[in-house]
Amino acid sequence: MSRDERPEVQSWENYWDLPYGPVSLPIKGSAGKTGNWRTFRPVVDNDKCIKCYFCYMYCPEGTISVNDETGFVEIDYDYCKGCAICANNCPKKCIEMVKETK
Repeated sequence: MSRDERPEVQSWENYWDLPYGPVSLPIKGSAGKTGNWRTFRPVVDNDKCIKCYFCYMYCPEGTISVNDETGFVEIDYDYCKGCAICANNCPKKCIEMVKETK
């Protein structure tokens, strides 16, 4: 291959067809319970949810899990820091960041 040639890049139809790669999984609670100092908490509207699991995949703290019976996501508020990454990555915008109340 010459310097000006580029290798062919494989493409996939869907993200779930991608091969598993080097993805590190966060460890929930490695620093203890951290959810008590958040300002906003994510609330999922299951009526809008399409079960794409982007929120589950993008949560940096690993606080989002999938309920085996319903298929919907559940958030462990003891460890959720309210970073809103889940809400920002939701394609259907079914996660609303709600202000915490005392």
